[in-house]
Amino acid sequence: MPHVRSVSVGLWIGTGSRRETPEQNGLSHFIEHMVFKGTSHRSAEDIARSVDSIGGNLDAFTAKELVCFNTKVLDEHLSLAWDVLADLVLNPLFQAEDIEKEKGVILEEIKMEADSPDYLVHEIFSANFWKDHPLGKPILGTRETVRRFDSDMIRRYYREVYAPANLVVTAAGNLTHQRLVTLVRDHFEALPAGEPTPPENVPTTHARIALRNKKSLEQVHVCLGVPSYPLPHEERFACFVLNTLLGGGMSSRLFQNIRERQGLAYAVFSELSPYRDTGCLSIYAGTSLESAPKVVESILNEFRDLKEHLVSDDELRRAKDHLKGSLMLSLESTGSRMTNLARQEMYFGRFFTLDEMVESIEAVTAADVQRIAQTFFDPKLIALTVLGNLENLKIGREDLVC
Repeated sequence: MPHVRSVSVGLWIGTGSRRETPEQNGLSHFIEHMVFKGTSHRSAEDIARSVDSIGGNLDAFTAKELVCFNTKVLDEHLSLAWDVLADLVLNPLFQAEDIEKEKGVILEEIKMEADSPDYLVHEIFSANFWKDHPLGKPILGTRETVRRFDSDMIRRYYREVYAPANLVVTAAGNLTHQRLVTLVRDHFEALPAGEPTPPENVPTTHARIALRNKKSLEQVHVCLGVPSYPLPHEERFACFVLNTLLGGGMSSRLFQNIRERQGLAYAVFSELSPYRDTGCLSIYAGTSLESAPKVVESILNEFRDLKEHLVSDDELRRAKDHLKGSLMLSLESTGSRMTNLARQEMYFGRFFTLDEMVESIEAVTAADVQRIAQTFFDPKLIALTVLGNLENLKIGREDLVC
């Protein structure tokens, strides 16, 4: 991207919380925190200052299927930023006193998230939807698992996972490919390749209804979901279009119907969570106790309509243009382009050009959208989680007909 003055670089680990055993739950996230606590070359303060002092960003996150360490700096500072990033991943100390301190930090993070009802309702939903599978476990782990982490457990997991066979490096911005290859080789050439992580068990989805009472909440939080296709599936673009139509913006059906016409919720949206071998389409709404049954009924009415009727040409065009616009605008940023490169490499092993993706969006028909709705909007597949001061609220399977 020669027209910009920045470079974004990411170091991606092709494994996340779904690879963990029940005892290890939260370990990927814990290690992501721990590498910032000091390496054999830098103290925690040195790490924080190194990129901060040149006006750059240094960040990391853990997801269900990957961990990412990334930095964004001016092009002239690429060598320094990459040196810091590689040092984090290659040379962490994992000192006992740092481990104990970081447990306290992460236990506070767990409490903070538990105080956020929209986060909590999604966690309860996931735990039920992916019951007895690591996908349903929290990325942060639990108080019990985090307290049990020790140096041996951390080092063993780190050695298994942080190996070239599981690493991808992506970059975007004002740089040359050869220069990045040279920088990566300088740091990683001596590492033994390691083994790729073995394939995980394919999860089954569970259509469970969970009503969780939490008296301190002012709102009732609703999360309703159905299975969807995995990320590499050939129908993925039709799923993206369906999600956009349903709840992917201010012109979507759920926003217009539930918020604008009926005034039942401030926040209402749908989201697609596709993984390597499975997926979920979920809808979230925050509403009042009195309105919760009406919100659920309104969502199911949209399900029914999408199953029974073809989407109009106008609505399909709006959804496609929304998707294309979001995609193109996001790829103007070096960080988004770097992330897009990583996901394509990790899930497809090849690069899709913007033109290819736009063509795939354009190829989606109203019949494709209806077919996916008919496949997944099935009362037997619908899972529902409701969180709030529920008093005598009752919603049963008989209320989830569509």
